[in-house]
Amino acid sequence: MKQVIVSWSLLILCNLMWALQFTCIKLTQNQVGPYATVWGPMLLATLLLLPFALRDFRKTGKHVKDVLVFIQLALLGAFPAQVLMTWGTQYSQASNAAILTLALPVVTAVFAFLLLKEKMNKTRWLSFGIAIIGVVMCSLGDLRKMNFGATYAIGNLLIFLSIIGNAYYNVGIKKIADRYTEMEMVFYTYAVLILLLTPLVLIYEPTVFSGIPFFTPDTWAGLLLLTFFHNFLSMILFFRALKNLDAIQVALSNYLITFMGLPIAVIWLDEQLNSWALTGGLLVFFSTLLITILDYRNANQKQ
Repeated sequence: MKQVIVSWSLLILCNLMWALQFTCIKLTQNQVGPYATVWGPMLLATLLLLPFALRDFRKTGKHVKDVLVFIQLALLGAFPAQVLMTWGTQYSQASNAAILTLALPVVTAVFAFLLLKEKMNKTRWLSFGIAIIGVVMCSLGDLRKMNFGATYAIGNLLIFLSIIGNAYYNVGIKKIADRYTEMEMVFYTYAVLILLLTPLVLIYEPTVFSGIPFFTPDTWAGLLLLTFFHNFLSMILFFRALKNLDAIQVALSNYLITFMGLPIAVIWLDEQLNSWALTGGLLVFFSTLLITILDYRNANQKQ
C-alpha cells in the first residue's frame, strides 16, 4: 500500500506541474512561437538530464539499437503532444483547451485496452464518473464562455490531436518502462524531439534568438517553469509512478490537471474561483482517493 500511495502522490505532483502548462504558454506566446516554446525548455531539460542518462546507459550495458524505440514514441506521441498542444492553445482559448483535455483519460483507456490489454473495472468506472462530474463543475464558468466555432476550429483540432498523441505516448512508454530508468526515458524522448524541432525553429522562428535580450519577466517565467517543472521534474516523477500503476489509473489522475489549473489561473491571471469550482475540485480529489484505495484492495483480494 505504501508504494501505491507514494506513486499516487507523485502523480498528483505531476498533474500540478502539468497544470502550469496552459498559463506558461500564454505567458510566452507574445514573444516566442510554438516551436521555440517547446524546443527551448526541452533543450535545457535535456542538458540537465544528460549526465544521468549517460550513467544509466553505461551501467545497464545498452546499445544504440536499444533506444531506437523512442523514435516511434516521440514521432507519433510526444511530438504532437508537445507541439500541437502549444500551437493549438495559442490559436484557441485556454477554456477550450481545458475542456478538450477531458478526453485524455478516455483516449488513454482505449490505447491501454488495445496495446496493454488493461480493463476498466467497477471501481475505475465509478472514479471516472465522479471525476467527470467534478471537472464539469470546475469548468462551468468556462463552459459558458467556450467557443468551438470556426474562429477556433483549427486550434481546437490541434489540441485534440495533441491529446491523442499524449495518450499514445503514455501507454507506449508504459509498455517499455521496465527496461529503462526514468532518466533514460525522458532523455531519449527529448533527444528525438530536439532533432525534430531544431530545423522547424531555424526555418520558421529564427528571430526568437535575436529577441532573447528583450524577453519580458513573464516570458522568462513561462520558459523557466516549462523547463524545470513541466519538462524535467514532472516527467521523472511521472515515469517512476507509471512503473507501479496501470496506464488507466494514471489516465484517470489527469482530471486533476483541470482542477489544479484553476488556482494557478486565479493567482497568476487574476481569474475568479467560484463555489462550483471548489466543490468540483473536491470531487476530483475524492475520485483520486477512491481509485487509489479501492483499486489496491481489489488487486490484493485477487492475489
